[in-house]
Amino acid sequence: TGGHTTEILRLLSCLSESYSPRHYIFADSDEMSEAKIRSFEQKRAETFSNSQFTLDRIPRSREVRQSWTSSVVTTLYSILYSLPLTYKLKPDLVLCNGPGTCVPVCISALLLGLLGIKRAIIVYVESICRVETLSLSGKILYYFSDYFIVQWPALKEKYPKSVYLGRIV
Repeated sequence: TGGHTTEILRLLSCLSESYSPRHYIFADSDEMSEAKIRSFEQKRAETFSNSQFTLDRIPRSREVRQSWTSSVVTTLYSILYSLPLTYKLKPDLVLCNGPGTCVPVCISALLLGLLGIKRAIIVYVESICRVETLSLSGKILYYFSDYFIVQWPALKEKYPKSVYLGRIV
């Protein structure tokens, strides 16, 4: 919510029009992101006339301060909700940056690949605010992403599979 959306939109602003259509997936309780995405896409349409995008909501996998035990249940629910959506979209690329909502989507995309339905490239970009440790989403997706990008050299040292590109957002 808010910060993660701003970061991902900064990343998307650098992409060419060949990355279309874009499918945004965010938590059903996230009111701010939809407005930010629509504003971003309106501006993008001024440059790229053939700009296409969709918006989809899924149940939040974990609320702030939610207990670990109950978050397992809500994350499983979110994964089950994400599977039909991911199957419908069949993405080529999943680009995500940290909110808990990205974990069910990435797991769903991974399952589609394992089932031989559609292989998606998963690119995870750790938030700029994560200087010394990974977020919970990062700790999970470090093992499943095709590319794991960090924005601080200290994280590259701790997580050798990661790619350090400097500050990208």
